[in-house]
Amino acid sequence: MVEAVRGAGVVVTGAGGGIGAALARRFAAEGARVVVNDLDADRAKAVAEEIGGTAVPGDASAIITDAREALGGTVDVYCANAGVGSGGSEAADESVWALAWDVNVMAHVRAAHALIPDWLERGSGRFVSTVSAAGLLTMIGAAPYSVTKHGAYAFAEWLSLTYRHRGIKVHAICPQGVRTDMLDATGSAGDLVLKPTAIEPRDVADALFAGMAEDRFLILPHPEVAGYYRARAGDPDRWLTTMNHIQQKWEAAG
Repeated sequence: MVEAVRGAGVVVTGAGGGIGAALARRFAAEGARVVVNDLDADRAKAVAEEIGGTAVPGDASAIITDAREALGGTVDVYCANAGVGSGGSEAADESVWALAWDVNVMAHVRAAHALIPDWLERGSGRFVSTVSAAGLLTMIGAAPYSVTKHGAYAFAEWLSLTYRHRGIKVHAICPQGVRTDMLDATGSAGDLVLKPTAIEPRDVADALFAGMAEDRFLILPHPEVAGYYRARAGDPDRWLTTMNHIQQKWEAAG
């Protein structure tokens, strides 16, 4: 895997901190040429300076041209990592739903649309989607996040089944709690469900590299998620009842 990454042109969105910064650091440590993207220009520049990469700040949906130019014309690996952790229920304002769809799903679609023609012509390319265990399961108290992460997972799955025979590799990273600012923002729901088993961002990067070495689509930094996913598929009503008990526990805690 190290040989495949060394010298590769890599873009990581949302890389000013958290999982994105960890991915950028790991790719750079393995010899890749890394473009660091974040809405926060100062944070993007700080990470880029640290790893010897190039900062391309701005909206992740609109950076492909600049990122490609910064990498000398070719993007080999694209990490669609930028995301928003929108909480709320069906009653959340439509602007909250719209932002979640735009960042968590449509930014991935736009990036793929810009990258895939070149990858098909070359017969190679790698798309890494930071999804979430919420995209396989769900998350209490966060309907916009859960629904759009399901969408992000579905799109990554579609890309993989459509293009894998043409040299395009796709990976969907689905961690549970990761010690980042986004986890802190989940409040009491995150305290109950995610924080007890939270891992470090670098653990997510390690899981990705292990998965890339084995050409695995689904990357589970929390291995126990596989069991939850099987339980959900095998007996949906039992799984929903269990999740509802967690919901009730959360509500009872105030």
